[in-house]
Amino acid sequence: MFEMKDLIYLSDVVTLQLCEETCNGCGICIQVCPHEVFELAGRKARIIRRDYCMECGACALNCPVNAISVNSGVGCAAGIIQGLLKNSEPSCGCSDGNTNCC
Repeated sequence: MFEMKDLIYLSDVVTLQLCEETCNGCGICIQVCPHEVFELAGRKARIIRRDYCMECGACALNCPVNAISVNSGVGCAAGIIQGLLKNSEPSCGCSDGNTNCC
């Protein structure tokens, strides 16, 4: 059975970054991520499924030590959301010449 957490948007386009040296291992990113992108290993978070990230920004907004960055509102997640809101096909803006597109 298909689950939302198994949805890959596009390969190698996610803006998600994690500074493992800054990470304090609190695990909040794991709790708030809807797609199980992170895991704890050696008392630090690490990205295990980068392409599953929908760039919602929940991890970065909740990280108490600012070890995570992501450009939420760009790329595939924004395109899918805009398509749903406008009742149209998902588009990240590539056809509009947008340089921040997937």
